[in-house]
Amino acid sequence: MGSFSVWHWLIVLVIVLLVFGTKKLGNIGSDLGKAVKGFKDGVKGDENKDAADQPVPPPAKVTDKGTIEVEAKEKNKA
Repeated sequence: MGSFSVWHWLIVLVIVLLVFGTKKLGNIGSDLGKAVKGFKDGVKGDENKDAADQPVPPPAKVTDKGTIEVEAKEKNKA
């Protein structure tokens, strides 16, 4: 009652191929790959969307080489 050997897995694979066929298994693999890609794109799109919603600060003004003037804004806690 230990783990399955390589021969057990080969027999299971042959039975699965006989029952479902290679074409149907290929379609399932393709659909699964598209679903994973869609999920990754969705997660990546949310990260880019959050970054795009934040306002871009204006560039700093340099009056001389030792001083940088910037605008200070108060942060609202909501």
